[in-house]
Amino acid sequence: MRRGIKSALPAAVALAALGVFTAIWWLGPALAAPAGKPVFVHGTDGYHTYRIPALAVTKAGTVLAFCEGRKGNGSDTGDIDLLVKRSADNGLTWGAQETVWDDAGNTCGNPCAVVDRDSGTVWLLTTWNRGDDREKDIIDQTSRDTRRVFVTHSKDDGKTWATPREITGDVKKPDWTWYATGPGSGIQIENGPHRGRLVIPCDHIEAGTKHYYSHVIHSDDHGETWQLGGSTPQHQVNECEAVELPGGRLMLNMRNYDRAKKNRQVAVSDDGGMTWKDQRFDTALIEPICQAAIEGGGPGVLLFSNPASEKERVNMTVRASFDGGQTWHREMVLHAGPSAYSDLALLKNGGAACLYEAGAQHPYESIVFAPIPPDFMAVSSAKKGHGE
Repeated sequence: MRRGIKSALPAAVALAALGVFTAIWWLGPALAAPAGKPVFVHGTDGYHTYRIPALAVTKAGTVLAFCEGRKGNGSDTGDIDLLVKRSADNGLTWGAQETVWDDAGNTCGNPCAVVDRDSGTVWLLTTWNRGDDREKDIIDQTSRDTRRVFVTHSKDDGKTWATPREITGDVKKPDWTWYATGPGSGIQIENGPHRGRLVIPCDHIEAGTKHYYSHVIHSDDHGETWQLGGSTPQHQVNECEAVELPGGRLMLNMRNYDRAKKNRQVAVSDDGGMTWKDQRFDTALIEPICQAAIEGGGPGVLLFSNPASEKERVNMTVRASFDGGQTWHREMVLHAGPSAYSDLALLKNGGAACLYEAGAQHPYESIVFAPIPPDFMAVSSAKKGHGE
């Protein structure tokens, strides 16, 4: 479910001076542009709107920025292509826009990428539906077709992509209607008995109850085949991302529809994503019902990005935790104005980056790439509480 929310809240200043990170807070109304540089800008290169960013860094260090290119308008329904741009210098400059998948007038979207560190292959999971099938009709089972799941891959650092291959029958139950991969990033488990497993966060809606859940799918053979993992024990969550905690335990961070608490929800898995438990609210991570991103930055270090607001898609903020997400110690506002979906990745230069939707009048004017300095993730200089 990807419902757009527009806002005309003016931006505020967000700066990291001279490469030395300091926590950045609301400084009042201003006309500052989003931190970073636009990679995709609405109304350019043949597309009305660019949405749903996903970010990956290849084994060789190439940065891949994925998104949906929406041709006729900004709607979630219609003629939507899957696009990518590449950067060989940690996001300083970008190559030409390339098409990963264009299926005539149909919807190819929800990019979710994961890099196999063993083979170097970049795997991209995505969903498809007819361009004339609306989300509501798919959920009500009155659509002409349904949501289908596909996978493609690149073995040359994102230069070329294999023809998308359908895996719906392997990863979607018959009584599920709506289905989404990611969007954003998957992970490859680094420790424990499931080391090497590729894990992709997803969500689905049940036909009978119309309840929506987060779940994962995985591959134990380096992307050749994909299987269904576990779903969250409680519903009212959907778009999600996974991260590995110390010891091989996984955590799922999820978009929350239970408005009794306007926070993200999380759950954990001790068996490589086959089952999930201890679902709860993370009261430090407020949200306005929107996608968010989470990324591991080293032992016990987590990064998180989302529009940090309880009511509106504004205030794109990156946070850092040095205790596996139990508490959040630092935060940096990338754009205090309209902002929405985002993704995070670690760069080869030791820093990180956030790819996020942002604009002056509404969040979907551009997709921006913003570097995050290494000091932001440095445990040695962390101080108690939020900021420094």
